[in-house]
Amino acid sequence: ALTVEAGKSGAHMKLGWSALTDQAVSAVSAERPAVAFLLWGAPARQRAALIDRDKHLVLEAGHPSPLNRRADFRGSRPFSQANAWLEEKGLAPIDWRLG
Repeated sequence: ALTVEAGKSGAHMKLGWSALTDQAVSAVSAERPAVAFLLWGAPARQRAALIDRDKHLVLEAGHPSPLNRRADFRGSRPFSQANAWLEEKGLAPIDWRLG
């Protein structure tokens, strides 16, 4: 889901977001030449099949939520991995700083 109600994890999961995100991911994968997809959490990871891995980078990890019991997001370094891949492709890295 793209939104969450405070204190209600997954409250909006059944509001149709999956159809929208599936279409968006498929379109970006088809139309863009090189994109780094960061898929965090099980619902996001389910979209991996929609992405052409011959053209794009797909990084998967658990959701960065404190509720993630496996904590597989911690230490995964998705931002630096994505930037390294973009630079290898001759593309500008992303400025991930907030603000």
